[in-house]
Amino acid sequence: MDLEAKQQIARFRFAVIADLVGHRKLTRGEKRRILKEKTAAVWEIPFSPRTRISVSTVLLWLRRYETSGGKLESLYPDERADKNHTRALDEETAAALVRLKKEFRGATVPSILREARVRGVLAPDFRVSMATLYRFFHRQGLDDEDAAPVDRRRFEAELPNDIWQSDAMHAVRVSVDGKLRKSYLFAFLDDMSRLVPHAEFYLQERIESYTDALRKALSKRGLPRKLYVDNGPTFSSKHLGHVTASLGIVLVHSKPYQPEGRGKIERWFKTVRQQFLSSAAEGMPLQVLNRDFSEWLDLEYHATVHSSTRETPLARYLKHVHLVREAPKDLDDYFRKRAFRQVYKDRSISLDGRLYEAPVELIGKRVSLLYHDHDPSRVEVQLAGTSFGLLVPLDVQVNCRVRRDHHLTEIVSRAVEAEPPSPPPCAEGALFQASDDEL
Repeated sequence: MDLEAKQQIARFRFAVIADLVGHRKLTRGEKRRILKEKTAAVWEIPFSPRTRISVSTVLLWLRRYETSGGKLESLYPDERADKNHTRALDEETAAALVRLKKEFRGATVPSILREARVRGVLAPDFRVSMATLYRFFHRQGLDDEDAAPVDRRRFEAELPNDIWQSDAMHAVRVSVDGKLRKSYLFAFLDDMSRLVPHAEFYLQERIESYTDALRKALSKRGLPRKLYVDNGPTFSSKHLGHVTASLGIVLVHSKPYQPEGRGKIERWFKTVRQQFLSSAAEGMPLQVLNRDFSEWLDLEYHATVHSSTRETPLARYLKHVHLVREAPKDLDDYFRKRAFRQVYKDRSISLDGRLYEAPVELIGKRVSLLYHDHDPSRVEVQLAGTSFGLLVPLDVQVNCRVRRDHHLTEIVSRAVEAEPPSPPPCAEGALFQASDDEL
C-alpha cells in the first residue's frame, strides 16, 4: 500500500477517535456514550467493504495515538506479516489452483473454480471471494491480460452443411403434470447460412434428448461434414461418437472453457432469448412451447435477413442445397444402442430386464445387440458384423410345448464344449447371466 493510501486511512481513523482525544477529561459515562455512537454509525471506510467499526477497534486506535504522543503515523495500517500470500488459501490449495490456471490459460476464475471442484482439489466447504482469487492470480503473474494472445480468426464454412455448430441452452420452466420443470433447448446451426436444421426444448439435458434432436435435424436437412460441439458430458458419450462416425460425420469438440469457436450459436441463443423467450409465458406446456417456437423459427428467423450474411438463412442455404448429402433412408437404425451379450445353452439373452431367444447357431457366442429403448420388440443380433435377424421375445410356456430337435441340440452342445468355457450358469439357470457392458 502506498503512502498516500496510508495517510488517507490514518486521517479517517483520526476523525473517528477525534471526540475521544484532547485535553478535556471525559467521564466514564461520556466515553461510553461516544463509543456507542461510533459503533452504531455507518461509515465509508477507505479501501474496505465494511461499514461498521467495533468498540475494540476504536479503543485500539485511541491507545496507539495516545501512546505515540499524538502522531498521525501511529494510525497507519499495519503491514501484513504474510504480505504477497493469501490467508484464505493454504499452500496446497494455492499450488493446485496455480496448476489449473496454467493448464487452462485464458479461462475465467469461476471456470477454474468449477474445474477444481470437479477434480476434488477444493474441499466441499471451501469458501473464498472472487476478489481474493483475482488478487492471488495477479500476484502469481497469471492475469488473463498477461497471457499470450490466441489467434482466433473469424471463419465461415464455404458451403451449407460443411459445419454445424451445436449446443444446449438452459431455458424457461414449463408445466408438466401440474408442476413446473426446467426446460433445455438443444439446437443446431449451419455455419455458412445460419439456418437452424432443428431446435427443440426438452425436459432433460441428457444424451437421449440430444440424439433425438440430432436425428430430427439430419432427417430434415441432410448430413453435415462436421459437427462442432461443446466438451460437456452430453456431447462426449461413446454412443454419440459411434452414431456420427457411422454416418461419416466428423465430431469436433471445442477446447475446455474456450467457447469462442461456437460463437455463432451462442449469439443465436441470445437472439432466442431476446426475440422469442422474452414473450414466452413461463409455465406453458412443453408441447405448446415447442409449437410456438417452431412457428417463430420458420416464419420469422429463417425469413429475416441476417446482419452478417445480408441474406435470409433459408435463401442462403437453398442456393447450394443440391450439394447437401441426404440422410440414409434407414437413418433411425444408425441411432440404435449397442450392447454385448453371451448366448447361453438355453438360447436365452437378457436385455434391460427382458428375455429373448437367439438362433440355435449362436449358442455359446458373444454377440452384439442393436436396439432402441422405445421399441423393445425389435432387437437385432449380430455376430462379427453379420446380422442374424431380430431376436424373438422368450415365452417359457410356449417353449414347454415345443418339441426339440435333439440331434441338432447335441451337435451344437459338442461345438460349445469344444470352445473356451464360458462363465458357469447360476443355480436358477443362465437366464440372468448376461453382461451389462455397453458401448
